[in-house]
Amino acid sequence: MKRMRRVVRELLAGAALVPRGFGFWRRRPGVMALGMLPAIIAGALIAAVLIALGLNVEALAQAITPFADDWAERDRGVLRTLLALVIVAGAIIGTVYTFTTLTLLIGDPFYERIWRAAEAELGDFTPSPLRFWRSFGDGLLLVLRAMGFALITWLVGLIPVVGSVTAAVLGPVLAGHLIARELTTRPFEARGITASERARLLRGSRARELGFGIATQLFFLIPGGAIAVMPAAVVGATHLSRSVLERAALDHPAVEPPAPPPV
Repeated sequence: MKRMRRVVRELLAGAALVPRGFGFWRRRPGVMALGMLPAIIAGALIAAVLIALGLNVEALAQAITPFADDWAERDRGVLRTLLALVIVAGAIIGTVYTFTTLTLLIGDPFYERIWRAAEAELGDFTPSPLRFWRSFGDGLLLVLRAMGFALITWLVGLIPVVGSVTAAVLGPVLAGHLIARELTTRPFEARGITASERARLLRGSRARELGFGIATQLFFLIPGGAIAVMPAAVVGATHLSRSVLERAALDHPAVEPPAPPPV
């Protein structure tokens, strides 16, 4: 019971970092407003793809099932309708991860400005320039993780009876983990912390990380919420990374935090 209370407390502490990030809108509105552009662009691209898919899903289902051309009309219609529904369901599930991934990839230079402003306000750290190839590699890994999570969620959704409900819960959890991991990459990386060290640090604060990520994802369910929440999430992730480092220092006081990489 005590462990459960601690987990709930950590989840709520992580979720509270998102509204805390919204406070940055009041202090640095110009920088935060620029951070809205990536979500707007990503949302427009995904909406265009979904509309095109909706208009052509029947033809797509027909093209995938040429073997059913000789079937009875009713059987052929049932098969292609079910296939069209599976395609649409897969596309909707995919948008959860595609939107997050696209927004993060498009928004990298915008979100870096927000992160630097947040670090400057918090003090005690001067960010160093990030290396292009490391950022490129992180972006590639982000795409691969998103594809893997989307496939897992889609396959779970196919399970009879419980699949749809399980996928509806699993989707925000996996996407929340993805976005929390990605948004904390920048503050960790600027401190010279490697990918394996980042993973170890986040494992020590898994509940807080998930609370932050899931809260961010839930804002996506509000119309227009994703556009406003992404800049706030960047600020929240800056606070999250610092709290993770502080916890690691308390748990291992003899271990000094790594110095930032040379400029």
